[in-house]
Amino acid sequence: MTDWLSPEEWQAVALSLKVAGWATLLSLPLGLAVAYALARGRFPGKELLNGLVHLPLILPPVVTGYLLLLTFGRRGPVGALLDQWFGFVLAFRWTGAVLAAAVMAFPLMVRAIRLAIEAVDPKLEEAAATLGAPRPWVFATVTLPLILPGILAGAVLAFAKSMGEFGATITFVSNIPGQTQTLPSAIHAFLQVPGAEGSALRLVLVAIAVSMLALLLSEWLARAVARRIGARDA
Repeated sequence: MTDWLSPEEWQAVALSLKVAGWATLLSLPLGLAVAYALARGRFPGKELLNGLVHLPLILPPVVTGYLLLLTFGRRGPVGALLDQWFGFVLAFRWTGAVLAAAVMAFPLMVRAIRLAIEAVDPKLEEAAATLGAPRPWVFATVTLPLILPGILAGAVLAFAKSMGEFGATITFVSNIPGQTQTLPSAIHAFLQVPGAEGSALRLVLVAIAVSMLALLLSEWLARAVARRIGARDA
């Protein structure tokens, strides 16, 4: 692939894979917790939480990116504290691209995991609880194995969404080659340059290939987990 792609194109592909991987990995624990709270919890503000989780799906991506810039920029309330206390800057850095991708992909991840949790019969969890098992143990031994396909589906959806994220990312971290230029940003940049359509087409093909591989891997993992659970319960 390094011979087929130019160094600039390869940098965009590598950065996109890096951003999507970290965005998926870092948001997965929170996504699992939020999905479980929405599926099983009964608490004031549940509908508000559900609305906030799905808000990035409704808002224009540029608006989401601008809100991230206002909040996590150097002069933002959170960004200023991170910079002063830890010397950690998100705006116009690849780490900011991770945050933008995670925010945009989070609703898809939560929805997939929530549907998987809601498909589990609560009576199974209640039966384990009546035997004296603490709730965390019930979740780890009963609920978690049953929802693994949903978790995998949510993770793959989040990864694919992160790979294709453009609006919020370019608003929050700009389009700096070698630093914040992800795959969609590079495609957009090449389309603005006369004669660079070939580079844009190559990156489009890479994006399609990566997305298809992610979906195929998700299907294979989900089936493998389902077979394992079926064999264990047989």
